[in-house]
Amino acid sequence: MTSTPPPHPAPVPPLRWFVTGASGGLGRELVRTALDAGDRVVATARRPEALRDLLDAHPDRLTVVPLDLTVPDEISETLTRALAAGRIDVVVNNAGYSIVGATEEMTDAQVERQLAILLRAPIQVTRAVLTPMREQGGGRIIQISSVGGQITTPASSAYHAGKWGLEGFTEALAKEVAEFGIYPTIVEPGGMRTNFAANIQTTAPSPAYERGAVGTFRAFITSAGPEVFTGDPRKLARAIFDTTREPRPPLRLTLGGDAYDMISKALHDRLDVLATQRELARSVAFTGS
Repeated sequence: MTSTPPPHPAPVPPLRWFVTGASGGLGRELVRTALDAGDRVVATARRPEALRDLLDAHPDRLTVVPLDLTVPDEISETLTRALAAGRIDVVVNNAGYSIVGATEEMTDAQVERQLAILLRAPIQVTRAVLTPMREQGGGRIIQISSVGGQITTPASSAYHAGKWGLEGFTEALAKEVAEFGIYPTIVEPGGMRTNFAANIQTTAPSPAYERGAVGTFRAFITSAGPEVFTGDPRKLARAIFDTTREPRPPLRLTLGGDAYDMISKALHDRLDVLATQRELARSVAFTGS
């Protein structure tokens, strides 16, 4: 008696991507990976010339657009043009950077720009594609968060505000749009060997924070070598790409041994503290009529 071999999964037709922050690092690797797979990509970048080699190699499948994500009107206009040119199957909100310094040292402009890039722009991009994705029967929204979307370090409060906010927004969104075949995935990488560290901005240090937790972390992160940034952006890009071929991708994707270990510890610590408050939590309920 012979058994019937399992059916092969149906091939996925070429997809069309919209990727922010594609000048280098993970964003560029995602663009390259998608193009190598035969997909089409609209890549936005502050430095479009950084993608010249990919554009020369794939002139028919890659569109490169300069975009300043701190300008809402530019985001709207860019997405309107991209959607007018065809359906978008995969959106990747990748652009990001970090301001390092004490909360007290940050200027209003620094906080506003950090949140504009990490939170406001991804929300605007996401909202713009929801109606088209719903009407076309589905899509993927990939939010590049960070290990810093689940853990915190001193001297990074605005960065964590952006990443934790993005994760909360995306988790709620996922519950709204799953019935339409739209699946968001929150990617939480650890340290990657990209130019992210070189692009870190710092506040003007004040004597009060020169030593202690802020000063120690600022000195560490601004002088950290390759031993801290162990993630290979090409491998991360491949892992992210693979989720776009899964029928039900994960809500969260943690990438990097450092990210896994730090997030695991943070979640266990949080649960341990929560357990100590069980009786107190239940004690505040009404007991009478």
